[in-house]
Amino acid sequence: MQLDLGHMHQACEAKDARFDGWFFAGITSTGIYCRPSCPARTPKRENRRFFTTAAAAQSAGFRACKRCRPDASPGSPEWDARADLVGRLMRLIGDGVVDREGVAGLAWRVSFSERHVHRCLVDAVGAGPLALARAQRAQAARILIETTNLPMAPLALAAGFASVRQFNDTVREVFATTPSELRRKARRDDANGGTQSGIVLRLPYRAPLEADELIAFLGARAVPGVEEIDGRTYRRSLRLPHAPGIAELRPAEGHVRATLHLDDLRDLGPAVQRCRRLLDLDSDPLAISEHLASDPLIGSLVRAAPGRRVPGHVDAHEQAVRAVLGQQVSLGGAATLAGRLVRAHGETLARPIGAVTHLFPTSKALAKADIAGMPATRAAAVRTMAAALASGEIDLGAGADRAEAQRRLMALPGIGPWTVSYIAMRALRDPDAFLASDLGIRHALERLGQDPSPKGALKLAERWRPYRAAASQHLWSTLTKPATRSVELAA
Repeated sequence: MQLDLGHMHQACEAKDARFDGWFFAGITSTGIYCRPSCPARTPKRENRRFFTTAAAAQSAGFRACKRCRPDASPGSPEWDARADLVGRLMRLIGDGVVDREGVAGLAWRVSFSERHVHRCLVDAVGAGPLALARAQRAQAARILIETTNLPMAPLALAAGFASVRQFNDTVREVFATTPSELRRKARRDDANGGTQSGIVLRLPYRAPLEADELIAFLGARAVPGVEEIDGRTYRRSLRLPHAPGIAELRPAEGHVRATLHLDDLRDLGPAVQRCRRLLDLDSDPLAISEHLASDPLIGSLVRAAPGRRVPGHVDAHEQAVRAVLGQQVSLGGAATLAGRLVRAHGETLARPIGAVTHLFPTSKALAKADIAGMPATRAAAVRTMAAALASGEIDLGAGADRAEAQRRLMALPGIGPWTVSYIAMRALRDPDAFLASDLGIRHALERLGQDPSPKGALKLAERWRPYRAAASQHLWSTLTKPATRSVELAA
């Protein structure tokens, strides 16, 4: 989305929620910053300053609006889509790398100097890595303050602050109130609500969202022991930087209700980010649907379900191994094979919930495992993939170079174009990934009266760039509907 000054002023005056998270408006007359849809009285144009990130607004001396809570708006879709250095850095910061490894660790992961990393971020988003990480810590602190009864000192450390003093100063500066007052207000308003069984919070998204379809997609691929569907709730284990956890995700009106069961509260930020990636909550469905809705082949599908998302992952290594298991087998067959791996090589959770009892095996464990219960060639491909991931030969992390990762994947024996494209779509979060040889894509194109060959599919998909991954989801959706041509083709 290309935004100029005029567009941003118009979005604020229309209180357009579609732009929440894309940018923030600082109000010089009050010293606060808001999301574009803030319901407060619209300030004069001359009193508005615009920022790409909340961190940039905070660095400029603005504090968060208490009414619209801009720090809790959906994330910008730009950081998921961009494959350049800034996009890679923003994804790494979102995953908590600066808190765990510092700016030096962030720079090392992308093979640039700290000075270059800082300069690129300031030029692109108006804030350096420390300021961006600080804004993220402030949001994590607010969630913990409002949804738990944890004392402030351990809470500060759990949110990633080096000291209680730093925690207190940041909360006062960002939210213009004290931590204690934040907690008292949350109790008065009965906001979100903490429970003894987990941290309960809302994950906002840009409407619309085809929520039931999204949960069904995950349920059809659920691995026994690692994932389960309980009514409309999707539950799964999480391998997080400090300790295991379990996430329970249930769609609700305007948000997804997340209950996070964390063995280490320092993992709150990464857990939230991974759940958002899994459900593709930071995407801009209206921008995507506007691009695809006029297509003569899939336009009717897009208009019927403009909130269809591209599911991501909570663990790129797990997703890559599961892609290998899914080569040339049904969804049920792939889930069965993955379940066998989990039982033989996964780690048992100390605090299981429902049918979620294990963590998916690590790539290090699988690289040396005696894998049984599947063809020898498939087992060898799993070990090859796992070894490449465990050694760092292939990087699929938040800051991965997508093109380089796909090139290295293609060089592995037993790994073909379908597997690489599927990993690009779900693990690398490439919005333009397309599985030209996928059997489901082939069947969908046949039902729509098109050439289903990989060459024909690639030629057809050129007009869907840069959203071929979203177009794939629309094609797959036809497999659960009666066979028919699109409305445009029938006409």
